[in-house]
Amino acid sequence: MSSVEPRLKFVTCASTAGLHRMAYWEWGDPDNDRVLLCVHGLTRTGRDFDPLAQALCAEYRVVCPDVVGRGRSDWLLDANSYVVPQYVADMVTLIARLAPARLDWVGTSMGGLIGLGLTGMAALSAQLRPDRGASGPDQVSYLSLGKVVLNDIGPALNLDGLARIGEYVGQDIQFASFDQAVQYVRQVSQGFGPHDAAGWEALTRYVFVQQGQQWVKHYDLRIAQPFALQTPEATVAAEALLWQAWDHLAHPVLVLRGAQSDILRADTVRDMLARNPHAQSLQFEGVGHAPSLRSPDQIHAIRQFLLAD
Repeated sequence: MSSVEPRLKFVTCASTAGLHRMAYWEWGDPDNDRVLLCVHGLTRTGRDFDPLAQALCAEYRVVCPDVVGRGRSDWLLDANSYVVPQYVADMVTLIARLAPARLDWVGTSMGGLIGLGLTGMAALSAQLRPDRGASGPDQVSYLSLGKVVLNDIGPALNLDGLARIGEYVGQDIQFASFDQAVQYVRQVSQGFGPHDAAGWEALTRYVFVQQGQQWVKHYDLRIAQPFALQTPEATVAAEALLWQAWDHLAHPVLVLRGAQSDILRADTVRDMLARNPHAQSLQFEGVGHAPSLRSPDQIHAIRQFLLAD
């Protein structure tokens, strides 16, 4: 695998409370207008995609943002803005910066929801402004994703799985050594599947940071606040919007599922395939939520899907 390192860049985004910088890691030719945007899960960072990016950066400019509040990105002034609509708005700003001729998407968990949210907003804009939907020198072409990989996420959300994640997201846990942080990540992330010692260290390196003599979580613990306020009623309303977005995905979609996932149910995958003729699915045994996309078989599956004619 290539030893190339990513370039760290920043883009300035806006929220109702002001401006913030979102960090992103860029791999491959910076002039390549074929872009693969890889968006991570709730408490993770863009560096989760290092092995996948290395495998694809010869064909794509691979861009892996640290969603606001995580990693090298700023923290929001208003914790109530740690929600998918804000993340979608930030991605729109980033995409405008990247100016891709073609945009493909890989989204793990929350990253998949952001992709669906982006699709839903683009579809709504096209409906409200049909005169702007066509391409041309004097017309705005609304954002349309190309191929999409949804990693262990779909329009139907399993409340039990969300509750499990909610138990640890906002916990203020500190460790005296990096090794202790690795053991913690290994404990709460068993759904990532089997990894060797080096793999677990890699999965820890960018989600814990050393402050003084302690290792602390490399994200704003306040992201747990809006997450904890989700009600069953709000979840039902969100699912309706997500299904509408799913129905509007007009290009090939690959749905990945961990066989032991407590977030993406097998029956949800069946419903997704029945509703969207462009979709296909693949399940990984011995994995829960979510496949880490670091193993050779997972990387091969994504590469084969994205590069197929």
